[in-house]
Amino acid sequence: MYSIDPFLYPSERPPVVDAGRIERARAEHPSLRPDAQRADASLVSTCVRRTFCFARLASTRSLRVCCAVANVGCCVCCTDMALKRISKELVDLGKDPPANCSAGPVGDDLFHWQATIIGPPDSPYAGGVYFLNIHFPTDYPFKPPKVQFTTKIYHPNINSNGSICLDILREQWSPALTISKVLLSICSLLTDPNPDDPLVPDIAHKYKTNRAKYEEEAREWTRRYAM
Repeated sequence: MYSIDPFLYPSERPPVVDAGRIERARAEHPSLRPDAQRADASLVSTCVRRTFCFARLASTRSLRVCCAVANVGCCVCCTDMALKRISKELVDLGKDPPANCSAGPVGDDLFHWQATIIGPPDSPYAGGVYFLNIHFPTDYPFKPPKVQFTTKIYHPNINSNGSICLDILREQWSPALTISKVLLSICSLLTDPNPDDPLVPDIAHKYKTNRAKYEEEAREWTRRYAM
């Protein structure tokens, strides 16, 4: 039996799957295969981690059996789960927004947000206003959102494309995290860069060897691109 993350909201926890029922369905319908690519595209597009999706459509009835192998469910279920979770986070952000940050959907697309971060006062980014794009995957919160700066910034952990080197957006992601916590972590990264895990080695080298020059350059980029 797969494990269920105790930090998930009850409505987000994947259903427990009856493996025997799956096998009986496969025996009755030989056309069912554990291959999402052969399933109807309107039902299944992408599954999280190792997911088996079985689908068979008929004119008068449909049969869909989903089997999760690693604490996930069918991608259709995941999409509904993601929408509920994103909607809840949007409400929570409105009630208790993180300091110096804001975020919300672009138009009616809940999977695409725009965020704003005001440069921390104790950093060379003070006074700057930075915009970011946030794209939630359909299997959120099992996978992290993709967060990218659209405002240019001089930072060892943020490259010219706006990509961010931050552990919680990669291997340290947990479904217990929220976009609010992600934005606060990015603010902390502006105050305390991590030159030992750089995305831009030249800037990291300057940060380590000539901090004053690094801060001067960062302030100049802030004036040029974020004000």
